[in-house]
Amino acid sequence: MAVSTSRAARPPVVVLRALGLGDLLTGVPALRALADAFPDHPLLLACPATLAPLADLSGAVDEVIPTAGLADGPLRPRLHHAAVAVNLHGRGPESHQLLLATAPERLVGFAHPDVPASAGGPRWRADEHEVTRWCRLLTESGIPAEEGRLDLSPPPGPPPAGAAGATLIHPGAGSPARRWPPERFAAVARAERAKGRQVLISAGPREAGLARTIAAAADLPAAAVRAGGDVLALARLVAAAGRVVCGDTGVAHLATALGTPSVVLFGPVSPARWGPPPGRPWHRALWAGRSGSPHGQVLDPGLAALTVDQVLEALADLPAATRLARA
Repeated sequence: MAVSTSRAARPPVVVLRALGLGDLLTGVPALRALADAFPDHPLLLACPATLAPLADLSGAVDEVIPTAGLADGPLRPRLHHAAVAVNLHGRGPESHQLLLATAPERLVGFAHPDVPASAGGPRWRADEHEVTRWCRLLTESGIPAEEGRLDLSPPPGPPPAGAAGATLIHPGAGSPARRWPPERFAAVARAERAKGRQVLISAGPREAGLARTIAAAADLPAAAVRAGGDVLALARLVAAAGRVVCGDTGVAHLATALGTPSVVLFGPVSPARWGPPPGRPWHRALWAGRSGSPHGQVLDPGLAALTVDQVLEALADLPAATRLARA
């Protein structure tokens, strides 16, 4: 995003959210609130470089400063001496201290007993929805924020070949605890094909083998697998699809942001914390009601309890794509 000379000369608003795809998308309402509250200051987002194209789609971020995470070391000089430094990364203390080391005029973050500079901040609540959490941080810090401002316009460019109206299955997730068994995804794919629907399998670069395994088990052609690390290509795929089936991962948040109907399978973490927002009937969150560790190295028992029939029933109940109606 182009920044005017007068704005560029002002100290920036710096936001730390050096996390993943879903984390960025759940933070979009907070980013938009900050852009509205400080229109005369450039907004700089410290996040992974791969997410910069989606940050740009939010319309709130002037510049992404590549930051891989807290272990990446001190923040880059471009992020120093901010008018306001906002911690959307966590509750601290490490993330607070990383921002305070840049000497901002003001820190906005949750109160942490090990960081005296945060003492006036709002209290952390472990059980609230991720979107609510960051909007509340801002609101209780005197910066109005609206949770509903999640939507993104589809990325420019033509839809991927064969994606329009297709059922898009994304089987990957950040840990084994959140990966539904591949044979069940294959069963869903076969059932969708039996309905006459095009089926595609999406995957990140490290999940291509999983996607190919599912495609083979479902008798899908090799071209049905769409794997890669281009986040805009993934967003175009989700935007063009007729419906998405996935676990509790970043693609679920892309479906929310782009208005694509979805069935999202939750295991160790409740959809009350990371699920689609209420009041959007084109998303279905399936959960067995059990909680566990989202970083576990074996399939979560709650996720294992979800059946193929439950997923197919939810798919049959999904309304049609709603992007035009909502626009």
